[in-house]
Amino acid sequence: MIKDIVFDFGGVLTTIDPNVALRRFAALGVENPGEMINSYCQKGAFFALENGDITADEFCHELSAMCGREISLAEAKHAWMGFIVDVHTTLLEHLQSLRGQYRLSVLSNTNPFIQSWACSPEFTPEGKSLNDYFDMLFFSFKLNSSKPGHEIYQKMLKQGNMVAHETLFLDDGEKNINAAAELGIKTLKVENGGDWRKALDEALEMF
Repeated sequence: MIKDIVFDFGGVLTTIDPNVALRRFAALGVENPGEMINSYCQKGAFFALENGDITADEFCHELSAMCGREISLAEAKHAWMGFIVDVHTTLLEHLQSLRGQYRLSVLSNTNPFIQSWACSPEFTPEGKSLNDYFDMLFFSFKLNSSKPGHEIYQKMLKQGNMVAHETLFLDDGEKNINAAAELGIKTLKVENGGDWRKALDEALEMF
């Protein structure tokens, strides 16, 4: 019986596309940003930021070195926000019917720039933040670990007092889904930007 439902952020609660972010980082002066940035897991300083190895200020210092000029926090945030195409407010509102029956959480490879927006009233047109929809939020940069490594799932299970086989995890990344399943977590792979409501209801009936 499922007691916890865990959602990825980018691709599940929002539609993401790295192309705008790539263009924005290139415009700042980053050479070949596509070698370090993609939809699922970053490299270099971009990975260090999402993994919690460096702070937002330290990332800007690294970014400034790449670009040959000082990059501000606002400029870095604008570039990172290029990932976000759309917020699935209809799907988020659907979650209200599940609260009380299940604990709802987010597990995301993300960074403080994007989450400073998501955890603010700017997240939706209604002035709601991510916190308004979920019981717990698990971010890679706060857990010092990233998907698809097993450690981030283990930390989530421990900190959230979750039982693997009583937890259902939704993600649009095959590697992330496989890693969760290896630990006994029930999984549901969804498409980036897709409507997962019916598939979720069917999975909850199955498990």
